[in-house]
Amino acid sequence: METETDLQHLRRALELAARGPAVDPNPRVGAVIVDAAGRVVGEGWHCGAGTPHAESMALAAAEGLARGGTAYVSLEPCRHTGRTPPCTRALIAAGIARVVFAQTDPNPLAAGGAAELRAAGLQVATALGAEAEAINEAWTFAVRHGRPRVIWKTATTLDGRSAAADGTSQWITSPEARAEVHRLRAACGAILVGTGTALADNPKLTVRGIEVTRQPLRVVLGERELPDDLATHPLLHLRHRDPARALAELHSRGVRQVLLEGGSTLATAFLRAGLVDRVVWHLAPTLLGAGPALGDFGVGTLADALPLTIESVHRAGPDLIATAAVRTTPIRKEQGCSQG
Repeated sequence: METETDLQHLRRALELAARGPAVDPNPRVGAVIVDAAGRVVGEGWHCGAGTPHAESMALAAAEGLARGGTAYVSLEPCRHTGRTPPCTRALIAAGIARVVFAQTDPNPLAAGGAAELRAAGLQVATALGAEAEAINEAWTFAVRHGRPRVIWKTATTLDGRSAAADGTSQWITSPEARAEVHRLRAACGAILVGTGTALADNPKLTVRGIEVTRQPLRVVLGERELPDDLATHPLLHLRHRDPARALAELHSRGVRQVLLEGGSTLATAFLRAGLVDRVVWHLAPTLLGAGPALGDFGVGTLADALPLTIESVHRAGPDLIATAAVRTTPIRKEQGCSQG
């Protein structure tokens, strides 16, 4: 049974996990090693793909004082060999007597660590699973679904316009709202637009005003040719119109969360395919008239309307920002975006 001391050490492991990169192919993990007398002798966290796992870092910091002690880990210790050896073997070799972890590993390649530890004679307990999963929300989704989580971000007036009749669109929303866009970009592994948006706006698709360890992958989806001098940053041009194929390609590149920032054609294609998981809508208190924010994505009657679950609504300067979860079943089988 977990004690209040167990929960205290496990929460510290969660704090350490949050030090890892939010945008990474691997989950963020933290670990605390307590010796047999109950003293903290080592701490560690995973710094990104290819670096030592949190358990190994914490055991190294313990310098041999872990024998007979307890390891507190935010994620079930892995039992597979990837770029680094299995954490289960490291814990067993160090003489750890007990392991308390938070989130059960959803990755079938790495899961089963708890069973291996028990088979080796270690005591194993678990707690705070929901808190741990929140730290790796996008990674957990990607592992369970085999594709990145998709966030569609859009900015419109109250009447659903994203541009005026003459095509001007900068800026519909306030500087405060645009600062939130950069924070959202910083939490994503890729930013995706269609060729229409790329050709019309030549967007930078970079994080600005926030210090990041690496920029999101800039992605353009569509068959139209792009000029060689498009923007000044490298980009990935996926020369097809299939949202599912695009996500499969990005998943294979280690992207766990994608931000859609294209126009209505791109968003409509992903919604039609059932591949939008969250909507972040920036709403400016202005009116332009005449124009929908979305095209037809297969809803023919009110009973088939796509339901959203509002997660939060808040102000950013004069604007409102609403975040909502979306169901992920396709409306129709047809997929594809033209050149939006």
